[in-house]
Amino acid sequence: LLLQEDEEIWRLAKAKEGSRFPLLRDLFRQLRQGQPAPFSYLLSLERQRLAQRLLQQVVQTGRPRRRSRGGAWAETLSRLTMRPLTGIPILLLVLYFGLYQFVGVFGAGTAVDFLEEVVFGRYLLPPVTRLVQVLLPWPIWQQLFIGEYGIITLGVRYALAIILPIVGTFFLFFSLLEDSGYFPRLAMLVDGLFKKIGLNGRAVIPLVLGFGCDTMATITTRILETRRERVIATLLLALAIPCSAQLGVILALLSAHPAALAVWASVVAFVFLLVGYLSAQVLPGERPSFYMEIPPLRVPALENVLTKTAARMQWYFLEVFPIFILASVLIWLGQLTGLFPLLIRLVEPVMRLLGLPPQAAVAFLFGFFRRDYGAAGLFDLHKAGALTPAQLLVASVTLTLFVPCIAQFSVMVRERGAKTALAIFLFVLLLAVGTGYAVHLLLEYSGVSL
Repeated sequence: LLLQEDEEIWRLAKAKEGSRFPLLRDLFRQLRQGQPAPFSYLLSLERQRLAQRLLQQVVQTGRPRRRSRGGAWAETLSRLTMRPLTGIPILLLVLYFGLYQFVGVFGAGTAVDFLEEVVFGRYLLPPVTRLVQVLLPWPIWQQLFIGEYGIITLGVRYALAIILPIVGTFFLFFSLLEDSGYFPRLAMLVDGLFKKIGLNGRAVIPLVLGFGCDTMATITTRILETRRERVIATLLLALAIPCSAQLGVILALLSAHPAALAVWASVVAFVFLLVGYLSAQVLPGERPSFYMEIPPLRVPALENVLTKTAARMQWYFLEVFPIFILASVLIWLGQLTGLFPLLIRLVEPVMRLLGLPPQAAVAFLFGFFRRDYGAAGLFDLHKAGALTPAQLLVASVTLTLFVPCIAQFSVMVRERGAKTALAIFLFVLLLAVGTGYAVHLLLEYSGVSL
């Protein structure tokens, strides 16, 4: 791990070795220099050689069995997923049926509508509201639980009725892909493109995981070999990778306007590639190499898929639910002290710059607590008819590129350091507002109708 320059192990070594650490660091850097190939690649080959030697000592190989027709089909499909001519159409089909139809249309549309309008709107909120009014006759305390930003009417409703079905469908989709062996093939497919933005195919794992939760994905950037790759991946996660709930809500909101959906996807993809390319030119460091084992392609096992989905949902829900409750309490305190209305007034000029109504400021303030919280606020604005299709597009673009939430920012500080995390935060903030403003001007002066 020291030879691979693992940051955590380097910190442990520095703490343990003290004054001898510089000598140790220089020694390992000398070992890495002058090699005929990337050092991580040579290290991987050596691991495989040692593993093969162990296998030869304990494993006997009999006559090979005749390959089944199903195995032949799996190998053919495996090759097709890794070739750009066939792999890209397969990837687009996976994204269309998995992300758009299953997560966006079913999860963020059908499931959210049922839970919010029927379960919460018809059966839960009315009796709970009456109960709180009886138990707490003081208006101030009623606002904490059932007010506009109350714990029950906002925090619990957002977490259970809007966020939970979206992340549930996404994690189910993610587990299906993971158990099928598709991700290593996707890494092979995108390796050439990712090298243009300073990464390699292995970076597809944290970036795809970011569509579930950017906080968790930022931690998994540890699997990337160099600090340069980890910084670029962290920047792209903070900027252009929406989490599952945010992505699901935006897909559901824009699905009624296909042109707006196409513009949103194009703008976000363009920003992702442009920032990645420029970062690769600016940041110093070793160019990435890529090697990865390709496991067999198989039909996902139901037990594995359900177990992984349940574990991820449990982890996500335990992280999200307390933050939603905390956000409601902080907003309540902010209203009592006048701080929350002040923050909204400070953000309103930015909303006017983007051509958005002043009440959109609330959704962006929510987005700083959590990205999915902000997406849920955008969902409420849309339901109230407060946004035109053009405004919905501008808000979706800006919110997608908006600053990382508190949890993700804290992980960025821990993983990349305070200076790097703050620099990424400020860059993302300025770029998000600038891109949203550019889209607003383009729509306004072109006269395009969405």
